[in-house]
Amino acid sequence: MPLATATHARTNAGLTAAAEKRLLIWIATRLPPWITSDGLSSIGLISMAAAGLSFAALRWTPWAAAAIVASLVANWFGDSLDGTVARVRRQERPRFGYYVDHVIDLAGTTLLITGVACSGLMQPAIAWIVLAAYLLVSAESYLATHAAGVFRMSFLGFGPTELRIVLAAGALKGATSPWIDPFGGAPVRLFDVGGVVATIGLVAAFVAAAVRNTSALHRAEPLDRARGDDPAAAAQARVA
Repeated sequence: MPLATATHARTNAGLTAAAEKRLLIWIATRLPPWITSDGLSSIGLISMAAAGLSFAALRWTPWAAAAIVASLVANWFGDSLDGTVARVRRQERPRFGYYVDHVIDLAGTTLLITGVACSGLMQPAIAWIVLAAYLLVSAESYLATHAAGVFRMSFLGFGPTELRIVLAAGALKGATSPWIDPFGGAPVRLFDVGGVVATIGLVAAFVAAAVRNTSALHRAEPLDRARGDDPAAAAQARVA
């Protein structure tokens, strides 16, 4: 079966995106040759699994929060640099890179949220809802990349790096006290509140992207043009 092309535009409007891009290029040009893009991708996956295990370990020791932060930093290093290194060295493999990168994202996020569900910081039901919402947004973004040629990496200023920062801060707070009292009533888990907010944001991102891309594709492929491309359909339309 022939493989489809992987030509698409990547957009990242995250709050840190511009500065991060400059930093990544600076690092990529100084890495030794033995650090490859494939090795960096492996670091990204392994570190996300480590973050999930470290979250689960918070049940027994608050010091696991330090391992969470270290794992998220390692994940940023591997996940953000693999593509940059390939582009700087002119070793791009667009289809391989796109496929492997997103398979790793799906597996890594599943491992991470599984760890959060086991940590005691978040009710497991909320964790699974967050994971379902993430997978919904991921599926839409992959469909949009194929159909519209644009892969969007952020929503309302939040991209992967911003989410890592928020997650690391939450882990440090949760290690000392997982409860907050935002409304002056009964305390609630910080991560439960964060999970609900994340779910709302992910569902909003899915709806906004679905409406935007459906509208754009409808304008690009109007029904009258589709009929005109098919002589039989055009003839049937004239008869009707």
